[in-house]
Amino acid sequence: MNIQTDKLWSRSFVTLTVSYLLLFLSLQMLLSPFPTYAKEQFHPNNFALSLVTSLFALAAIVTRFATAALLRKVHRNVILFAGLVLAAIATVLYPYAGSMTSLLVLRALFGIGFGMTSTIIPTLVSQIIPKKRTGEGIGYFGLSTSIAMSLGPMIGLSVIKQYGFTTLAMIGTVALVLIVPLLIVTRSIPKQPDKSAPPASHSSASTEHKNGSSTARMMVPAVLNVLMSVTYGGILGFIALYGAQKHIDQIGLFFLFIVFTVFIIRPISGKLFDRRGPMPIVIPGGLVVIASLITLSYAHSLPLIIVSALLYGFGFGAIQPTTQAWMLREAAPHQVSFANSLYYNTIDFGVAIGSMLLGVVASATSYSVMYRWAAVAMVLFILVYLASLLLERRGKASTSASAREKAAVSSR
Repeated sequence: MNIQTDKLWSRSFVTLTVSYLLLFLSLQMLLSPFPTYAKEQFHPNNFALSLVTSLFALAAIVTRFATAALLRKVHRNVILFAGLVLAAIATVLYPYAGSMTSLLVLRALFGIGFGMTSTIIPTLVSQIIPKKRTGEGIGYFGLSTSIAMSLGPMIGLSVIKQYGFTTLAMIGTVALVLIVPLLIVTRSIPKQPDKSAPPASHSSASTEHKNGSSTARMMVPAVLNVLMSVTYGGILGFIALYGAQKHIDQIGLFFLFIVFTVFIIRPISGKLFDRRGPMPIVIPGGLVVIASLITLSYAHSLPLIIVSALLYGFGFGAIQPTTQAWMLREAAPHQVSFANSLYYNTIDFGVAIGSMLLGVVASATSYSVMYRWAAVAMVLFILVYLASLLLERRGKASTSASAREKAAVSSR
């Protein structure tokens, strides 16, 4: 059953989007305050501290690959609810971890549950968005993650400061539990496809060729997504500690002001992608993120922090849904689950690598220098995209020349 109408705002779309908001809100509320809590509780070095973020992300990545294989044997609803249960158990147990090792084990357990849940929900959403409105639909659905990524850390930093980490963990658990009734009332979502049936095609050889070519085309947005996420890993892992070092008490407002530009740019970038593709979004968005990170590295007061946040929200909010819609556009119909897994895996991989590498840079230099190195990741981001455009044009020119040569030979 493949539901494809022109209607975007169905009950299923709304409930799945809200469910995803709650899932990411639970994650993001704890993600930014976690390093501060772990440092005060167990006094690890910066690299060990970075594992709080990176270990979760790596566990989620491995789980998504396992989930794709597991879907051939287990119904996706079982995986979905099992993931929610694992994530909720890990979250409620965080305050009771007696050592850094046990805390990291719980982070890995949460990553497993999160990886399972975050694979299934986007796949369901992708199947109910009208094909002609992919960019727009993903843009609106992506607001769930953008809002969570922006408001979650601010809420988390505020709650931990006023009420403590235990209260924050309980709020995160409640957010996960609330997803269950939302999923129960969701209706009219596509049934799980028969995994035993091969995708329709003219031949196995042509299917293999199409799968390979579509997978190859997804690699460019995947690499861009990794580089973008490296910068977010540096912000998530160290913005609270950076604010403390600079004596900026309201550093959590950084995430609040990201929301303003994200809300503005998300729907616009989605529609622009549907009409013009990624080019008018990727390069301007990358340049704005570079400006944001440089501004952040020199910030000594709240006004500059706000300017940096507004710029980051503009670039991040434009790029993120674009890379997801780009992957989905390049994917074959039966590769939707793979495309979504690839998208979220590249986010988690980028966050994990960014948190670890930038943590090493911060240990050797300072947080200010670290954010300047994070800007280098976005320079690479732009260079990778420009290189892909050059290769694409050369490929088209080569194909056109070959076609003309064949036409000339056949006319003789």
